[in-house]
Amino acid sequence: MTDNRLLLSEKYKAFLRCNAPVEFLEGTTAAGKTTVGLFKFILKCAESPKKLHILAADDTGAAEKNIIQKDLGILDDFGALTEYKGNGSGEYKMPHILLHTTGGDKIIFVVGYGNKAKWKDALGGQYGCLYIDEINTADIEFVREASMRSDYLLATLNPDDPNLDVYKEYINCSRPLPEWEDETPEEIRAELHEEPKPGWVHWFFSFAHNLGLPKEKLERIVQNTPKGTKIWKNKIQGLRGKATGLVFPNFNRKEHAVPAAWVKQQMADGKLRFKKFTAGLDTSYSTKSPDTIAMIFQGITTERRLITLSEEVYSNAQRKEPLAPSDTAVRFIEFLERCRQEWGFARNVFVDSADQATQTELRKYKRLHGSMYSFVDSYKRVEILDRINLQVGWIQQGCYLVVDTCTEHLSELDRYSWDEDKDKPEDRNDHTINSSQYAWIPYRGMIGYEEGET
Repeated sequence: MTDNRLLLSEKYKAFLRCNAPVEFLEGTTAAGKTTVGLFKFILKCAESPKKLHILAADDTGAAEKNIIQKDLGILDDFGALTEYKGNGSGEYKMPHILLHTTGGDKIIFVVGYGNKAKWKDALGGQYGCLYIDEINTADIEFVREASMRSDYLLATLNPDDPNLDVYKEYINCSRPLPEWEDETPEEIRAELHEEPKPGWVHWFFSFAHNLGLPKEKLERIVQNTPKGTKIWKNKIQGLRGKATGLVFPNFNRKEHAVPAAWVKQQMADGKLRFKKFTAGLDTSYSTKSPDTIAMIFQGITTERRLITLSEEVYSNAQRKEPLAPSDTAVRFIEFLERCRQEWGFARNVFVDSADQATQTELRKYKRLHGSMYSFVDSYKRVEILDRINLQVGWIQQGCYLVVDTCTEHLSELDRYSWDEDKDKPEDRNDHTINSSQYAWIPYRGMIGYEEGET
């Protein structure tokens, strides 16, 4: 191999030098993740004291085509040092790569995680290195079984639905190295929030890191991908989200997420004035589901923009002492007071009408302690599809903004999806979305522009 065949950016050089037990390579399409990742994987196999290793893809045919036999694939990179035994050989009857090293021959089994019966038979004993191609599409049972049997795990992935188990259990437990953290999109950094595993490293690679990608090919990839679609978001921007079926596909953090400091500066300069503040509360007290207690505070400007200014979210599933409606009543009032001091006063606030227990506690609090807030049942006669239609239009007009510290609301806007079997949204990833809708529904006539307005 020569440098003019495999051109390496400084970040890829850092990746090759990095010594970590687990590494995830996430990013845009055509970023070179597979090419450079495979090169490191083979080097790790050669260094490993163990003889047996695993290379996994959707099936062995995909592995042969996209990993083993492609240009700058394993056979191309390592030449006579490697032999591919597609039908097995000697004592090993399953497909494998024979890697000749100074410390003796290594065996790299080629496994298809798409066929459970076959990979169940393949796994047994302990292995040195494990490579999983497109881990986001792999059977999660395979990932669990194979990773626990290996000393080193290297996996590639293109951004996908962030609800997949593999993110929570594996990928989101990794972190970027400090010197490369700023090159990881803010949206993905926000997702890497699970308890970190010691030494697990997350790498984000984009077109800019693939020095071997011809300019003409990059232009063709970009031109052939429609802007504003989920495939643009996944493949070109390298951001997570379901590939199809997103309820708010036109929501773009770069355009619609703003810093709180920017809003306050616009207010100080007289360029932005609020004419109405409002708040919403959506509740769920389950300890066995990811449902949340979601509080949202919003402002409507004189220029007919709706800005989500603050959020507070609790999940009883993650608490040792679950919240009761009486706890939520106190926390909601405290939330409203903090928002009043920072932004302004929302006299009427709207509570999920299906939760009369919390509404009763709020009225009890007001009776015992007094309160200047009016706790109003949410108005649900505006159908969900009509709410969505309004929001999509406001987003398109630039009239729906979110302060970037409202991370849960931003995450839900990126994930809220249509039910594939029904013409309605899925009943998940919608808690802050519901509470925000409770807040703006009574004032919807004050938001956005009619056709022909500017």
